Amino acid sequence: MSVITYRQALRDTLRAEMLRDEDVFLIGEEIGVFEGSYKITEGLLKEFGERRVRDTPIAEEGFVGSAIGAAMLGLRPVVEVMTINFSLLAIDQIINHAAKVYGMFGGQTSVPMVIRTPGGGGQQLGATHSQNIELFYSFVPGLKVLAPSNPADAAGMLRAAIRDDDPVLLLENLGLYNSKGEVAEDDEPVAEIGRAAVTREGSDITLIGYSRMAALATQVAENLAAEDISVEVVDLRSLRPLDRETIVESVCKTGSAVIAEDDWLTYGIGAELAATIQEGAFDFLDAPVRRVAMAEVPLPYAKPLESAALPSAESVTTAIKETLNAVGRRVG
Repeated sequence: MSVITYRQALRDTLRAEMLRDEDVFLIGEEIGVFEGSYKITEGLLKEFGERRVRDTPIAEEGFVGSAIGAAMLGLRPVVEVMTINFSLLAIDQIINHAAKVYGMFGGQTSVPMVIRTPGGGGQQLGATHSQNIELFYSFVPGLKVLAPSNPADAAGMLRAAIRDDDPVLLLENLGLYNSKGEVAEDDEPVAEIGRAAVTREGSDITLIGYSRMAALATQVAENLAAEDISVEVVDLRSLRPLDRETIVESVCKTGSAVIAEDDWLTYGIGAELAATIQEGAFDFLDAPVRRVAMAEVPLPYAKPLESAALPSAESVTTAIKETLNAVGRRVG
């Protein structure tokens, strides 16, 4: 095992997959000469050349469409969209073509394509560059949507996405790029798409998150352990397919749940999770499911306002304590 950053885990995995399979190639804006806006593709143009590391114009609909065509002909493109916000410019290609080709043509051709894209707030990038719109894609049959929260999952899930025969969107939260963690060096584990992970076992309450909020959930659980509150943390890892079984199993065990999400509350990922818990664990619930999300506003640029709008360890902790108080356990 070695300790590396989330950013390095992605870069190393791209390189390893390009060495493993000559059909894997990279395409996107500024990924070659500039080595990517967040340096995930650093050094790959020099090593693999222009045929396999394709710089494109700033034309998301065009290069995503090109990648879909390449995938239909048997290649395995990995598309970098500079931010998930820019994917809106290619949403017709993603939703009406990548997600539907296999079903519309009777399975005669698949689209083994990966779209890697960072998102999320907290970097003072303003309202149009700080969104969590993964919900749009998680809503669509035919797409798979992954949201790793640590370097090991970033590597394992990217590897799984590249080898999958369906189109996969891999969400990379900007706040995680410099986070560090242990990653296997030799055995190249491939993550199971559609499987959540219980990253910390507990008995008092279930705390569910994904991407940055899964990492924050672990921090909250560690802090509350010092107050004798046992929090079980579920990291979703995959938003579509969603591992409903692990969610329900955890809530049946603890009897209560708080959901932490970086997107907006209304119609958010948490709403789907709350419905899943209601359908699968209603008889085990001792209190209503609580959701903690960002404020229902375009994310402000000013740092104090941006921080106030985003969910925090404090807001998640408050929701946990209020939920435990509701079930009759008095906590501070």
